[in-house]
Amino acid sequence: MENAAEKLETEVKSDEIEKENISIGKSLFIGLQHVLAMDLFIPPIILAGLLSFSVTDSALLIQMTFIACGLATLIQAGFAMKLPVMQGPSFVPLSALAAIGTTSGVGAMIGSLIPGALLIALIGKPLKLFSKVVKRFIPPIVAGTVIVVVGISLMPSAINSIYGGEGTFNQNMLIAFITAAVLVICMYFGEKVTSFKFIKVASVILALGIGTIVASFFDLVDFSAVGEASWFALPSIFAFGVPTFDINAILIMLAIYLIIVIETTGTWFTVGEVTEEKLDDKRLNGGAFGEGLGCFVGSFFGGTPVTGYSSNAGIIAITGVKSRKPILAGGIILLLLGMMPKLMNIIASIPEVVINGVFAILCVVIMMNGFKVIKKAPFTERNMIVIGVPILLALFAVLLPADAMSTLPQIVTYFVASGTAVGAIGALILNFILPAKNDDKTTDAEAEDVTYATR
Repeated sequence: MENAAEKLETEVKSDEIEKENISIGKSLFIGLQHVLAMDLFIPPIILAGLLSFSVTDSALLIQMTFIACGLATLIQAGFAMKLPVMQGPSFVPLSALAAIGTTSGVGAMIGSLIPGALLIALIGKPLKLFSKVVKRFIPPIVAGTVIVVVGISLMPSAINSIYGGEGTFNQNMLIAFITAAVLVICMYFGEKVTSFKFIKVASVILALGIGTIVASFFDLVDFSAVGEASWFALPSIFAFGVPTFDINAILIMLAIYLIIVIETTGTWFTVGEVTEEKLDDKRLNGGAFGEGLGCFVGSFFGGTPVTGYSSNAGIIAITGVKSRKPILAGGIILLLLGMMPKLMNIIASIPEVVINGVFAILCVVIMMNGFKVIKKAPFTERNMIVIGVPILLALFAVLLPADAMSTLPQIVTYFVASGTAVGAIGALILNFILPAKNDDKTTDAEAEDVTYATR
């Protein structure tokens, strides 16, 4: 018995050593893989398009997003949650931020990010309320429904942008179809064929590259801004102007932050399962503190709110390296990439139709990952309402005619502009007010198997 105990203790110690003692070279190599798996330039370039930014301003927004995500990653993995979680820009707030930016200006858009970020940080470590909120209000059925709503709400934006690209309708459809097809093929073969695993990690980059080549045959590619950009530049605070504080914009972003927290909580559970680390109250509250602090710091650079990326849990599973060191290395890599304007201008010069060809498929992936979470919930009448009605509400908001929206009060306009916000709040309210019977609840064994994934 004593020998068995000693052997178990040795195994535990060796496991801890494996998690911590990673060389700098190996950390940088695996950290780079984590960065490549994130595709974090997609949200800022989508937002830049919605805000009608020039190529130069789009490149600056991407650059600042890289900086914000690098700092947020170092905060979260370094001292807040202390789990190997990479932070990247969330898709959730894109529609709401675009509505605020186009209606009240970019200053109001940046200002709306600050109070919500501070609130999330506050309910984390100082007040230690976040873990209680998760256990009470965010069961898997709500988290999964929110993820589904995110994917569905963003689809019309991707489709409309393809229709309204710079080329003709036929050109845009051909370019988008080829780009999307390349992405789907890379994802499929990268998943099914062992010798092509690397293709899955690089699938988005390959799809964007091939789509851009196709677009160049129709004279839709212009890299002139790349030549004018410098190779290196330090980040600047409030690069898009000093923030202004609009109460309506702040209130809608408070609701959006709530949804982002639901999204990122799913990622934490996924990473916790892969790394075999228990998500106790201390970790959950530390994660909320790190999330809020990361978003707060990111707002100074104009970056969009950050969230944990569950795609990185896949890299951890593939490599078997559960240490935080590669994640910290990834954060440093993001900072360095964010100081390379020429690279950011290359990304910003990719035609909008190519970006949205990829974005459309990513919306499908997000939606289906939500259904993967929901499938654990019993298919009862009550649960069908909790899942289905929020999807209906999100579509109602997304498809609301512009003429009707223009008659609404400003705060309602901001809220309705985000189908994600409408659907997610609907899911939270319905799950709370509709009493769940025993038949409606996920069993304890099934709940332990549930992982949330949006990337």
